[in-house]
Amino acid sequence: MDLNELKYPIGKFQKLEVITNDILENWISDISTFPQKLINEVRLLSDEQLETIYRPEGWSIRQVVHHCADSHMNSLIRLKLALTEDQPIIKPYFENRWAELIDSKNLSIEPSLKIIEGIHERWTVLLNNLNKEQLARTFIHPEHRKSFSILENIGVYAWHCNHHLAHIISVKKRNKWN
Repeated sequence: MDLNELKYPIGKFQKLEVITNDILENWISDISTFPQKLINEVRLLSDEQLETIYRPEGWSIRQVVHHCADSHMNSLIRLKLALTEDQPIIKPYFENRWAELIDSKNLSIEPSLKIIEGIHERWTVLLNNLNKEQLARTFIHPEHRKSFSILENIGVYAWHCNHHLAHIISVKKRNKWN
């Protein structure tokens, strides 16, 4: 397996020109079901297994779990900002630096799994109740120097869930932990 396959096991996010209701429902389902899928993949891993990196110069499984909590917290906040403000400029963060903090490197994954469960429950309620006008609302991401619609961001985060889940699943397969 080459480095690019290890880094992007499901490929990079591809922005769609047309997003049907079925696609949107699938994205929301991916976000909604992510906590349980993640828990199923990591719950029986030992501390030693959680320290395994998913690719050279990548994060450990532990850091990936904590990253998902951090990233998805930020995404929920961005959604709420976009729903309540006119084209807010969101605050980017240095995810690689966050992944090096002691809570991401050394803490049990249990607190982050709880965060992910709670965030995804609230996130899913909001996503399932958005109308067309709300889906079209935008926020500005200064790091990317562009505006993102809520609809596009739902796709990005459905991909993000599956992307990191695939990292964990691929490590387990390569190490024959299943």
